[in-house]
Amino acid sequence: MALTRRNLLAGGAAAAGAAVAAGCGGARATTTTTAAAPPRREDLSTWAGVRAELPLDPKLRHFAAFLLAPHPRPVQQEIERHRRLLDADPEGYLRAADQRVDPAGAAAKYLGGGRDDIALTTSTTMGLAILYRALRLGPGEEVLSTAHDHFATDESLRLSGGRVRRVRLYDAGDPASASTDEIASRLAKAIGPRTRAVALTWVHSGTGVKLPMDEVAAVVRAAAERHGGKVLLCVDGVHAIGAEDVRLAGAGIDFFAAGCHKWLMGPRGTGLLWGTPAAWRRAERPLIPSFANASYGAWIDGEVPPPDPPGPAMTPGGFQAYEHRWALPAAFAFQERIGRERAAARIRALAARMKSGLAGVRGVRLVTPRDPGLSAGLVCADIDGVDPGKAVQALAAQRISATVTPYARRHLRFGCGLAVDEDDVDAAVAAVANIARAG
Repeated sequence: MALTRRNLLAGGAAAAGAAVAAGCGGARATTTTTAAAPPRREDLSTWAGVRAELPLDPKLRHFAAFLLAPHPRPVQQEIERHRRLLDADPEGYLRAADQRVDPAGAAAKYLGGGRDDIALTTSTTMGLAILYRALRLGPGEEVLSTAHDHFATDESLRLSGGRVRRVRLYDAGDPASASTDEIASRLAKAIGPRTRAVALTWVHSGTGVKLPMDEVAAVVRAAAERHGGKVLLCVDGVHAIGAEDVRLAGAGIDFFAAGCHKWLMGPRGTGLLWGTPAAWRRAERPLIPSFANASYGAWIDGEVPPPDPPGPAMTPGGFQAYEHRWALPAAFAFQERIGRERAAARIRALAARMKSGLAGVRGVRLVTPRDPGLSAGLVCADIDGVDPGKAVQALAAQRISATVTPYARRHLRFGCGLAVDEDDVDAAVAAVANIARAG
């Protein structure tokens, strides 16, 4: 039988059908008589109950758990379920699960928009690289970025080969004094007639400053109207998703890239690139070949892969860590069961407690704004006369896990996520005070 797009996509239907009939488990099962312990019931009504779902070492205080989050129990269970079934029947379960599990659909339900608006990636870095390589810039046109972005944004823009200009949105020497008016004003003045995209980060991992995204989006929309609708707002949202109640439909954001393995506590090695349909029409150059049905089928038929639907077309192909990708819907569902705004409010409250405590310590300078409208879950500070790396080591000796900001200007950094509680925050503040006194 000739290999065509139609029979390629139907290939393995018998194996897939058998797997679906077995509940996505195309392998032969064996029965055992060993009695399994009854599963522990999930109770997310208290923050202690939420923490009980995280397999963290109870001897540590986990202010670095945002960096690469632990897998919550429901996510870990889904990873292991998919792994077990994939190992038992790799080809059959691969086809069956790909037909039944819909990570892009789950992401779209969580963020807004449609499933075909979302490209699945492995990280924020991959999403940003795909995005900035795909953007079409004409002669003399530019991307406006900022002086506060992470290496992943700066390097993705450099590697794209496009023209880039940068603006400073607040004083590097005093981020704590940043204001909404100052940020919006500086950005508005920097957008010029040649600007075709604004590339920025929602929550700055080097200072903890959270951009006032509603005001930022309004500034970019106004600039787009002045310049014929040609300015896109592109956002690195990795320290916002999960820490903030992020809803993108109607938010004025054109592209949003994020890894899902930080504040969202999704499977490690998962991420997404979200775009509006109109924005995707201006970013139609895939960086990595897609294995989407339309792309692969077009190649078999001797045709050029179509740009639509954009999300699947921009999703990198090749074999993936499928058990992690297929478990991504469990992470979105876990956040929904906790309550998205409830989780965001909890994180803001813990960060506020940390900022208030540190601000009262002699010899400590708070780097992150106190205003909850300008900060999320990250809290950065300096201790007079103490190198941030040495401070992290001193905290680690007291079983407090913190980090140093990975930038030229280094600060001590705490992630006030759902892995910590008020007692942890107070203990960290007391430990910082002891380090400051020892000087």
